[in-house]
Amino acid sequence: MTTALYATFDGEVLRPDRPLLLAPNARVHLIIETAEPAEPEIASFLQTAQALKLDGPADWSTRLEEYLYGEAPKSGD
Repeated sequence: MTTALYATFDGEVLRPDRPLLLAPNARVHLIIETAEPAEPEIASFLQTAQALKLDGPADWSTRLEEYLYGEAPKSGD
């Protein structure tokens, strides 16, 4: 099996940037090549909101004050 990955060396050990699908104590063959620091991925608001996996009632947006503050909106609002 061949897997490309990025890791960070903390002065003692290499820490993979993502979990590896390896059994504990698996022996591996490493070839070390330094890489440029990765540009941080900037998630969009929509990606962040979807990642939160929020769950709520279907009428959440129309009854926001009621759900947040426990009161129905005043007439004329």
